[in-house]
Amino acid sequence: MDLSAYRALWKNRGVSALLASALLARLPVMAALVPVSFLAKDAAGNFGWAGVVAGAYSVGMAVGGPIWSRVADRRGARGVVIATGMAWGLAMAALALLPSDLFRLMPVLSALAGAVVSPVTSTLRAAWPRLVQGPQLRTVYALDATAQEVLFSVGPLLGAVVVSFASPRAGVLTAAVLAGVSIWWFGLRQPPALPHDDASGARLTAPQLLWHHRRLPLIVAFGLCVTAFASISLGIVAFADVHGNRLIAGILETVWAVGSLLGGLVMGALPGRRDSYVWRRAFLISLGMLLCAFATASPVSLGIGLLLSGCVLAPTVGALYERLGALTPASVRTEVFGWMTSGGMVGGAIGSSVAGQVVETFGVRYVWVLAALLTFGATVSLLRIPPHRPAEEDALTEAVAI
Repeated sequence: MDLSAYRALWKNRGVSALLASALLARLPVMAALVPVSFLAKDAAGNFGWAGVVAGAYSVGMAVGGPIWSRVADRRGARGVVIATGMAWGLAMAALALLPSDLFRLMPVLSALAGAVVSPVTSTLRAAWPRLVQGPQLRTVYALDATAQEVLFSVGPLLGAVVVSFASPRAGVLTAAVLAGVSIWWFGLRQPPALPHDDASGARLTAPQLLWHHRRLPLIVAFGLCVTAFASISLGIVAFADVHGNRLIAGILETVWAVGSLLGGLVMGALPGRRDSYVWRRAFLISLGMLLCAFATASPVSLGIGLLLSGCVLAPTVGALYERLGALTPASVRTEVFGWMTSGGMVGGAIGSSVAGQVVETFGVRYVWVLAALLTFGATVSLLRIPPHRPAEEDALTEAVAI
């Protein structure tokens, strides 16, 4: 594997510091999910209440994400990131310190915490085109997607460790404190707001930003992919339960994440001398899901299927990021990534609930059939998206994007 693409990327000023600070800023938010679930379960005595608290958090995040991203585009990301980061830490601390007999207030505090989740992800992805250009954009977005996979694996694990050795309350408080420090650092790394005046044209409204023949299909495709990924996660749990060993779920999730990690690293290292169509990558995911549907005979065969299908996951998500950024005016780039994140949150909630019904009605295997259909739908929505071209500057002008 040629690592020259990564060496060239690190030469760009601010790239390594921004990526490192973003990883640390997102880690406590990911790590808090497990302690919050156990905190809710211990307070109410059942995991059903944990689902209610988690659902309230998701709703708050889906509502607040686009709002904070829009404000970041207009007033600059630094103040918004730091203010929301501090507010999230306070909300989570309040949740951790809530007396057990007041557990019915947990969904309210959880929704408030979700509503003030710092727009770290959207501001990070909006900042990349300002730091790197040309083929390096594909590399940095692939690396970003790969890092996200690492966070999905490491974050909940760290949260579980704190819960095991201390308590759920300690886990939530630890995440709150660490988020305050790490998000502050990330906020200080943010570039200044882009200047805007009458000469640059009117700012896009939310309908103008979303109702676009290229941006909307990209957001829809991302939502469909996340719906598929969430359904697979539940399918893996159901598969492990059928085989009578819950440890299988953790192993298969890790194998799937490793496949995505390897795929992202390899894709980021490729020279990118050919046109890259994002629909082709989505179609490969669909084929991989179909392969897994025929590989549910044993944990080994399913593990092989998940490893192979996972290799296309991070490259596809990275390509979705890159295309959306390139097809969006710089003045609203943070906001559009905020909408993308909200679409993913909605898709994740739908995927888990629908997958549960599929397992009960048809069986575990058909979860992967569902995922194949969802990712094929993403493929169809991406057919008219222009490819990443090596010769282009990778950042279309506002006139073209609009």
